[in-house]
This record gives sequence, structure tokens and C-alpha cells, in this order.
Amino acid sequence: MVRLFKHYVAYPVILLCVIDLAVLLLVAEAGWVLRLRQIGSIPGPVWDRAPQLITFALAIQASMIGVGCYSPESVKNMRFAAARLLVAISLGVILMSVLFFILPELTLWRSNSLYSMVLAVVLLMMVRVLLGGFFSGDVFKRRVLLLGAGRRGKRVVDLEHRVGSGFRIVGCVDMQDAPAQVSGAVIRTDVASLHDLVDRVEAQEVVLALDERRNTVPVDALLRLKTTGVHIIDISDFLEREMGRIDLDTVRPSTLIFSDGFSSGRQLSAVLKRGFDLLVSALILLITAPVILLTALIVKIDSPGPAFYRQIRVGRYGETFEILKLRSMRQDAEAGGNAIWAQKGDPRVTRIGRIIRLIRVDELPQLWTVLKGDMSFVGPRPERPEFVQELEQQIPLYAERHMVKPGITGWAQINYPYGASLDDARHKLEYDLYYTKNYSPFLDVLIILQTIRVLLWAEGAR
Repeated sequence: MVRLFKHYVAYPVILLCVIDLAVLLLVAEAGWVLRLRQIGSIPGPVWDRAPQLITFALAIQASMIGVGCYSPESVKNMRFAAARLLVAISLGVILMSVLFFILPELTLWRSNSLYSMVLAVVLLMMVRVLLGGFFSGDVFKRRVLLLGAGRRGKRVVDLEHRVGSGFRIVGCVDMQDAPAQVSGAVIRTDVASLHDLVDRVEAQEVVLALDERRNTVPVDALLRLKTTGVHIIDISDFLEREMGRIDLDTVRPSTLIFSDGFSSGRQLSAVLKRGFDLLVSALILLITAPVILLTALIVKIDSPGPAFYRQIRVGRYGETFEILKLRSMRQDAEAGGNAIWAQKGDPRVTRIGRIIRLIRVDELPQLWTVLKGDMSFVGPRPERPEFVQELEQQIPLYAERHMVKPGITGWAQINYPYGASLDDARHKLEYDLYYTKNYSPFLDVLIILQTIRVLLWAEGAR
């Protein structure tokens, strides 16, 4: 994997993105030339229309990222890939139409765009048909030697079989630190030289997956490997890279303390983030105001009670603030006065509430909270004080998620389904910690784009 702005991206994804960008530039040029020749005009030098070609390519590729065209399923399953591509191109048409009214001089003509869109569907699908096996094969997978055959070693073995895995285990050494759970592991006393074993299996990386570290870490052998260019990685860092989350079962506080993460307080990033929040929240509130008011009227008619409701949530540094949402539950949803987790098929949700939750319209009034500065567009979802008090006592490191502003969408929201239990909260915290540790404007943009996928396919709605 490549670490771009502190976020890990797989090599096949980067290569496919580059190829797709080249294809999109090519079809944009082809559409331009084809249309001009139809009307008997001379196209002229390509650099004269470079801004229009680049705008077209970036708009379509942003849509492709948003709907999940670069997920492992899109590479392995051609039907899945075709469906996502068609949705991406459709969204691209909408985005290009909006850009045409805002900056017409930077967009292709509508007739040019039509030709380019058709060509894009055909050529992008051809790329996936011809190169899908290459991208999903072992060419880009790192060869890993596993040190540790216990419970943690078994986790790495199980992860290898996951769709889209970026590594292949070429050997495992049972360090006799715990009962072996990995079949075929070589006992450490049978390994005369760890360096020779790495050479023999052609390992590119050694993963230290020990259940018990005392008197079991082969420090001298690992130092020799490190100085000869072999990458040595601890299991907590390995799982963070491969799964995109901080694994609470393996991470140690010292790992986080001495890491290069948690730099979200940098002034430039903070200013950019706040500027984006102000501009976009004001714009979307202006555009969606009629939708909010109409939905509020329908909610009021559908069930007794106010259309909007306010609720106290925990924000940055543990400070509380008031959140505003459209009401989707009965007014007496918590008649007893106790905070209750939302459940799948929750009977407290009204008829209209189920619909507005599914399409996330109930979240739109939160833009006002973003505008005020209590929330951001991207960040961990804010929880109620009652839940936070309980979760901080039962889940290690839970308080650390409050070191950044909460958000409407976040890394946990696009990677984990709607959670309403202690176990769900624990899994979502792992994603929130990853976001907090590896924050960058690049990651924010990625999350915002991929939120489109969650909205389109109603992932996580409850």
C-alpha cells in the first residue's frame, strides 16, 4: 500500500485511478473532436481545451470514487462494476450540468459530453474486463512472513482470505508464546536463521504477531533484517493499514503516543476545514431549505408533536452542545426519561420517520449546527452524554474520539453499518480513532465523496 497524506491506499487502486483518468481525458478529447468534425469545424490544438477536458475527467472520476467503483468488489465482479459505473456516469451528468451553469467556460458542450459519456462507459468497462484479473491477482500482494502462530497470528491468517486483501502469507513461525492456532507453522527452534528463512520464502515484510512479548521477541534477528531492507511491522500497525481502523485488541497506548498521528490541530488544516464547513453548510442549507420545510410539515401532519427536536450531544473536548434534527420517532419515544439505543425495526420510528431516515433527510437541520461551529461536516458522530458516560467506562480509549469536532458524516459512517449497541460502539470507535490519528483534508474529501455511496444505497440506515 501507498500512504497518501497519512491514509493508506492500495497499489491496484492507484494504478486503476491513473488508467481511468487517462481514459476519461481520452474520451473527452474524442467527444470534442467527433462533434466538431460533424459540424465541419476544425478542432484546433488540444491545449486550447485542456481545462474543459480536465474538468470532465475529474468530475466523472469523483463520481466513480463516490459510488465505490474502486472497491474490491468492483474489480472482481464485472456485473457489480458495470452497475456502479452506470451510476457514476449518471451522477457525472448531473455534476457536469451544475458546472455548466456555474462555470460554462470550463465545461464541454452538452453534445460533446454526450459522446464522451457513452465512450467512457464502454472504455472504462473494457479496462476492468481486460485488467480485472491483473489487479485482483497476486502481482501487487506483499509477501508476508508471520512471527507468531497464536490468536493474533490467526487473525492475520483470517484477514488474508478477505476480499481485496493486499498481502499473501508465505510462511509462519510459531514463537511458542501461546498455543498454536495456525496450521503449518514452523517451530522457532527449527529455524536456524530468520534471515535465511526470509530469503528462502522471498518475504518482503515480517509481521510481529506475538500474544506474549516477554522473552520471545528475537531482537537481534529483527535488527539484522531491518538493516538489510526487510520491512518489520507490529501487528497493531499492520491491522491499521490493512483494515483502515485502530484495532483495540492489539494496540497499546505507547504505540499511539509515539506514532506520527494526531496532528489534526495544525492551524492550516483547521482553517481550511472551518472554511469548507462554513461555505458548504450555508450553500446546502440555502438549497435544501424548501425540502426541510416541506418535510417538517409532513412530519407534523403524520404524528403528534413538534416537527423538529433538539437533543444534547457531546462534542469536542467533552463539551456538550444542542443538535437539531427533524423528528423521526414518536414524541413519547423516551417517555421514561431514560436514553435508549435505536434498534433495527425500532417500533418508536414513525411512518414518515422511516422514509426520512432511509434517505437521511432528518440529518439536514444539523447543517445549522455545523454553521454555528459546534460540529463539522466530517468527524465522529456525536453521542448523547448518557451513552458517553457508559461507553467511556466500558471501552478503552473512547474519550479520545472527542479530541476532534463531531461530524455529520465520518470514517466510521462510511465503513461500518448503523450501530446501536456496545459492540457496535467499540467497532465504530476503531474507525473514529483511525480518522483522528490520520486526519488530513485529503481524508475529509475521500469521506465526503464516499458518503454518496452510503446515501444512494441507504447503507447503515435504521
